Amino acid sequence: MAGSVWERVEEATTAIRQHGGAAPEVAIIMGTGLGSLGEGIDVEREIPYKEIPHFPVSTVESHAGRLILGTLEGKPVVAMAGRFHYYEGYTLEEVTLPVRVMYALGARALCVSNACGGLNPQFANGDLMLITDHINLIGHNPLIGPHDDRLGPRFPDLFECYDREFMDLATRAALDLKQPLQRGVYAAVSGPNLETAAEYRYLRIIGADVVGMSTVPEVIVARQIRMRVLGFSIITDMGLPDHLHPANIDDIIAIANAAEPGLKALLNRCVRQMRLN
Repeated sequence: MAGSVWERVEEATTAIRQHGGAAPEVAIIMGTGLGSLGEGIDVEREIPYKEIPHFPVSTVESHAGRLILGTLEGKPVVAMAGRFHYYEGYTLEEVTLPVRVMYALGARALCVSNACGGLNPQFANGDLMLITDHINLIGHNPLIGPHDDRLGPRFPDLFECYDREFMDLATRAALDLKQPLQRGVYAAVSGPNLETAAEYRYLRIIGADVVGMSTVPEVIVARQIRMRVLGFSIITDMGLPDHLHPANIDDIIAIANAAEPGLKALLNRCVRQMRLN
């Protein structure tokens, strides 16, 4: 791959800035089945990933593959309509490059969303969950490799990885909207297969409330560069080892789509009320 990470970030950022517009304050990553979250954005620019130097191209059917810049609830934002995954064959360095680019453009807060499998028996399909912490079981880390001080500290501290003030804001917003909101720990695995009953049981034993195949690499990089993080999951299927049923990807996407309006309202309220200074 040509150039250092820093050089690739600079080239991608320069190409995006050539489209003009205000610098974003908030970055948003929209996950599986959640692409229409971007419909609430007053779009100023929309750039296909294939037109941005060094950006991967999403190969997952439910991910649109474009970068949206505009305003949401009065704040300048940059949003990824479609993310990248380790299981697509990309390195974690490639998966997380857009986070570094969005930071270079000006964003200092990152809102992430995903679809996931539920492990906590108190959860149900269609529930929204506020991510309070995570467990990285992908088997790799986006910070492995030669270090460049310009990209952040070599050994970033993940204390309060998910911003406490943002979590309080989301909790209040959910109450105001009368939107039920679970809280829990997100475990990230490589995928793309779903888990066995024994794996679901193991994940629950070690403290995970949900499991998915994304989010954690992006959050690790965001925290390395001191972005504040707010994360949400939509529970699209339940991985209860003693009550397991065959999973259907079309059903998973349909459940994500059905839950999306609630998440969209919650995210919009949070963005509007975020204090970033």
